[in-house]
Amino acid sequence: MDQQTEIELQAAAFRRLQKHLMEDRTDAQNIDLMNLAGFCRNCLSRWYQEAAVERGIEMDKTQAREIFYGMTMDEWKANYQTDASPDKQAEFEVAFKENVSDKA
Repeated sequence: MDQQTEIELQAAAFRRLQKHLMEDRTDAQNIDLMNLAGFCRNCLSRWYQEAAVERGIEMDKTQAREIFYGMTMDEWKANYQTDASPDKQAEFEVAFKENVSDKA
């Protein structure tokens, strides 16, 4: 497989993951994704932002999230986010520290 085709397939897989998380499984909460897998929608938007910045494209966290989510964070939270239990919040603190805080 040539490199361009590989890049196109990787991009297609990313778009499908994005669609799955943003349209098919809006019930999967970010906190649950982070607690289970060590990443969530916000991580994916941050990785998108980092890739843009590496290529000289100015993009802040808010812009990256709106691109990934297809709406503002306030809209996403109002439409899809549910309250997390204290246990989930405690798990999140550990997951965030292990997977994000030293990398962000």
